[in-house]
Amino acid sequence: MLVGAGVAVAAGAALTVGLWPSGDDGAPAGRRPSDGSTAASTAPTPSPSPTRTYPLSKTPRTIPAVREHTPARGPGWRPAAGGRVLVGDKGLVDEGRLLAGELGLTYAGSGEPRSGDVRLDLTDEDANAEAYTLTVRNGQVRISGTEEAGVFYGTRTLKQEVRGDGVAPEGVVRDSPAKPQRGFMLDIARKHFTAGWIEDRIRELGDLKYNQFGLHFSDDQGFRIESDSHPEVVSEEHLTKAEVRRILALAASRHITVVPEIDSPGHLGAVMAAHPDLQLRNTQGVARRGAIDISKPAAADIVDDLLNEYADLFPGRYWHLGADEYQALTVASPEASFPQLAAAAKKAYGPGAGIADLATGWLNDRADVMRGHGRLLRAWNDGFFPGGAVQADDDIEVAYWTGKEIGARQPAEYLRAGRKLVNYNDEYLYYVLGQPNAFVYPTGQRIYEQWTPLVVRGTAPVSKEYDAQILGGSFAVWCDLAGSQTQDQVAAGIRMPLRALTQKLWDPREPALPWAEFKGLAGKLG
Repeated sequence: MLVGAGVAVAAGAALTVGLWPSGDDGAPAGRRPSDGSTAASTAPTPSPSPTRTYPLSKTPRTIPAVREHTPARGPGWRPAAGGRVLVGDKGLVDEGRLLAGELGLTYAGSGEPRSGDVRLDLTDEDANAEAYTLTVRNGQVRISGTEEAGVFYGTRTLKQEVRGDGVAPEGVVRDSPAKPQRGFMLDIARKHFTAGWIEDRIRELGDLKYNQFGLHFSDDQGFRIESDSHPEVVSEEHLTKAEVRRILALAASRHITVVPEIDSPGHLGAVMAAHPDLQLRNTQGVARRGAIDISKPAAADIVDDLLNEYADLFPGRYWHLGADEYQALTVASPEASFPQLAAAAKKAYGPGAGIADLATGWLNDRADVMRGHGRLLRAWNDGFFPGGAVQADDDIEVAYWTGKEIGARQPAEYLRAGRKLVNYNDEYLYYVLGQPNAFVYPTGQRIYEQWTPLVVRGTAPVSKEYDAQILGGSFAVWCDLAGSQTQDQVAAGIRMPLRALTQKLWDPREPALPWAEFKGLAGKLG
């Protein structure tokens, strides 16, 4: 039986049909048409009560799935002519206008709701900022939460309900995410993506209840955002600051934080192309690709110039410092190959210090710069080195991506030390253009059926005791072989992985739908 269709048969009783509120005939639910007839009988009958007319509603089918639905008997709600969106707080105006436009309703500002309306409210209930309650009752919808973000997620659920089944089922949804960080990261340094394409992804992410968008915009192959402090490092194809501000405004409207990354002290080739004097070279004068010479004060100066400049452009609370794959540490004898680094380490941190300590000190110094801007910090896991004279600052989150690199350790080592971690597992969550170095394009099915936030490295999960320290996860697009796919091909390739990942980050339970049904639902929801 279709939820909201309102068909019920009782033994020995006439068939009755409940009508939609504000339906095509304009009659309210449960009442006879104006001529006194019913859909199943010409004899007048009393108006049926909702509990006798409608079956219990079914849980809505959305991506990610809602975590709790209390069913009720009633016709549900669908957008109809004359329907309005109202807000109980001026902070919800943007959410109200967006929803009204999406559902073809009228945005009416404040006021008392009537049949056919949707009302958005902020409440003082004890819940996290991303929780919401969606109630369908008496021909109305009410979405409430303690913060704007939660209410926004409630509007995404309503939008999907209407898109999928044409109706929001009667009852109450209470919903909140299992993980506070749900992200997507895009490498625009190796491949230029247009502002319009990025904006499309932000709209997609918002509808899927993601809350972070990582932007890796500096690497060996390119530096892709306009710079005032160092225009000489910027690639020909790049985003202007005006384009970035439009992206940031759209992201904010979807409650998505943009997380910038200027990777250092490795992956700085585009910067050093304009400043070759800062290139790290060994005793034979051979350059190490992407590596800046961190024994030179000018190296810190230029990176800090860029960090300070873009801190003013990006207002979000998170910042990614990079710190991976510093090529000075990949040779057989780093101290012999780079005596200038070894000498600088001993001068700064004592006679027992080595180049790994100097690199860790570099990370901590860049972290100090960004703390001055009030940022929360993260760095790739292979930038955290065991032992040594210097340790990475305790407040830097581990962005764990691999166990294959120099310095990479088992995830449990970071977690046992009390560190918080974001899961970027390259086995499941890395979409590397051209599939170099044994990478294969991840599939939504594999994420959906095999991965959980506890699966940080490879395919084996860490102990459940660390669940609270794993803050969430991020899907990552890397453009190592940039010409391998077009923008449109990338969008198509990541479509189902993004849907599978949000399901696993939002709801800690086993998915209720088998993969084939989940995929079919994704096609229905768009």
